[in-house]
Amino acid sequence: MNILYCGDANMADGLLLSILSLRHHHQQSLHIYILTATLQTAQKTYRPLSNQTVAFLETQLKQDDPDNTIQKIDITSQFNAEMPTANMDTLFTPYCMLRLFCDQLPELPDRLLYLDTDVICRQSLDDLYHEPLSGVEIAGVPDYYGRWFFHNQITRFDYLNSGVLLMNLKFIRQTGLLRRCRQLCRDKQLFMPNQSALNKLAVAKRILPRQFNEQRRLHGDTVLQHFTTSFRLFPWVHTLTVKPWQVSKMHDELGLHEYDALLSQYQALEPQLKEVA
Repeated sequence: MNILYCGDANMADGLLLSILSLRHHHQQSLHIYILTATLQTAQKTYRPLSNQTVAFLETQLKQDDPDNTIQKIDITSQFNAEMPTANMDTLFTPYCMLRLFCDQLPELPDRLLYLDTDVICRQSLDDLYHEPLSGVEIAGVPDYYGRWFFHNQITRFDYLNSGVLLMNLKFIRQTGLLRRCRQLCRDKQLFMPNQSALNKLAVAKRILPRQFNEQRRLHGDTVLQHFTTSFRLFPWVHTLTVKPWQVSKMHDELGLHEYDALLSQYQALEPQLKEVA
């Protein structure tokens, strides 16, 4: 099973927790790819994920299966060669656009499941991962809020959340989807750049059921829970953002104890992670 993450040095906590959750639910070997880069904007310098962090994660990953692999791919040169200049200083970090360079990397396999690092695996991904992709570029779940405001077809929700994406890289390389997304992000400022570009330009996408990217609240059939920002009405209208590695907030603000065993394992490893990060 081929899994992709993207981010900078700050992704370590989420990466560890998400990988631990994958380990708990899969017997087959996991092959994890991490895209990272050194990026500079007018406001900030971003550091790539360190080799020491990757080595620590590899140690954890191989405890269950020595055939599990993890590979860091630094795409600084590719990113700088096609820099998405119109979207370098938005509310979202430039790292959200790293996934748009997948087609340029021959080491990436034809079928790839992209996950944000705030996604926790709750059940086996077999049904999701083996979804038929003939003639399909990407498959995903509609964005919980964006589906109401953005869609290409009036008759159905087709605006996908890009935090969980099953990608048919073989077909994408043929259609040029990601190349066109990079060009759009270079030329036009977008709200949620990578997500907007993918939804605007993908011509062959498959809509998947909610349980494969649960963005609001836990259900009995939830396979992947994605801890996105949500709107709350009481005691006043406000946004709430809780990430799964914020253990106290998971308990106190979300009232969520579903992942306590996983979180305990994460907390036991966190000091070692901080030493190498």
